[in-house]
Amino acid sequence: MKKVTAFIGSQRKKATYQAVQEMEKNLKQYEAMDFEYVFLNDYELQFCRGCKTCFDKGEKFCPLKDDRDMLLEKMEEANGIIFATPNYAFQVSARMKNFFDRFSYMLHRPKFFSKTYTAIVTQGVFGGKDIVKYLEFTGIHLGFDVIKGSCVPVLEPMNDLQQKKLKQEMKKLSDRFYRGLSHSTLSVPSFSRLMVFRMTRASLQSIGEESYDYSYYKDQGWFESDYYYETRLGPIKKSVGIFFDFLGRQLVKHITVKKTF
Repeated sequence: MKKVTAFIGSQRKKATYQAVQEMEKNLKQYEAMDFEYVFLNDYELQFCRGCKTCFDKGEKFCPLKDDRDMLLEKMEEANGIIFATPNYAFQVSARMKNFFDRFSYMLHRPKFFSKTYTAIVTQGVFGGKDIVKYLEFTGIHLGFDVIKGSCVPVLEPMNDLQQKKLKQEMKKLSDRFYRGLSHSTLSVPSFSRLMVFRMTRASLQSIGEESYDYSYYKDQGWFESDYYYETRLGPIKKSVGIFFDFLGRQLVKHITVKKTF
């Protein structure tokens, strides 16, 4: 049985919660599945100190001892992930932003390649579409298979038209998400995602083995692979990938030269 976990950045259990409930109802019409609600407010997640220990030495050396690893385990156990947040000052809620800050080391060392991901943003007036883009962008760099998210207007008190709109949007999102959840093979990377992988890899090779990120890439076998996971690249993408490797090395050289002056 597939498992979907929704991480919710609001403690109010109103419009954002309702949107996720609609997702659950719609998805369970396709097939039986385990659906878990994770309200970030219910977990102890201290604010990131910006010490960079997780980047430099590894996440297990983080000085903060709280529920971070419990939340990580919930992501690891799920087949599908939903991040749902209200629009607060044109950004995700503070709890959700801190969630991403605490897991920011995974933007350097992604891992969730086999998991489907999407985003829900609820808002009063405007600005939410950019938040959806932020959540999608973050999901991509964490390694998720990202499905286009949804922004829903929920100006309180919600009238019948808004309720109808919310249900319609969640139905469309549920359809997209379920199609992604049903894929049995990993997608072929786009040129932009291939560029990120190849240029990052080339940069790490040029910087040297003292980097913790270097060790992670080496352990994953990524210095020899075409991409993060096994995939078939056509001749054009193979050639472009080689160019991105070269570009990454040149970029590091340029930065190194500038630092010497």
